[in-house]
Amino acid sequence: MITMVDSNTRERAIKYFAEKMHCSQAVLMAFSEKCGISKEQALRLGSCFGSGMRKGEVCGACSGALMVLGLLYGQTQIGNQEERKISNRINDMMMDRFKKVNGSYICNELLGYDVSTPEGAQRAREEGLFTEFCPKMVASAADILEGIIEEME
Repeated sequence: MITMVDSNTRERAIKYFAEKMHCSQAVLMAFSEKCGISKEQALRLGSCFGSGMRKGEVCGACSGALMVLGLLYGQTQIGNQEERKISNRINDMMMDRFKKVNGSYICNELLGYDVSTPEGAQRAREEGLFTEFCPKMVASAADILEGIIEEME
C-alpha cells in the first residue's frame, strides 16, 4: 500500500534542484522513498530528462513526475489492458494539469527560449530562468503529483 505523501515533498524537490540536480532528478528523488527506489536510482533514472531531455521538449519536472506515477501505478504485466488504461489516465492527468497550471508542459515554451541551442540556453541563464523560474516548475510538478497520488489512494 502506498502511503500518503508528506507535506515536505515539495520542499525536498526544490532543495534538490537548488543543489544543482536536474529538475527531473529533483522531483523523482523527492518521491523516491514512496516509489521504493533508492536516491541513487532516482538520480540515475532522472539524469537524462532535464531541460526537456536537453532539447526543450517536455519539462523535466513534469517528466520526473511521470516517472513517479509510472513507478507507483504503471503497467506491471505484459498485455494487462486494465493497468495500461490506468497508466494512460494518470499520464493524461499529470500532463493536462501541468499545462493548465503553467500554460504549457514544453520546456522551450515555458522558458521562452530554445534551450537546445547554445544561444537559447545562454539567454535563459542570463535571465536567471534556470535559478528563478525552473524551481517554480519543480514545485508545481510536486504539488500536482501529490494531488494525483492522494486521488489514487
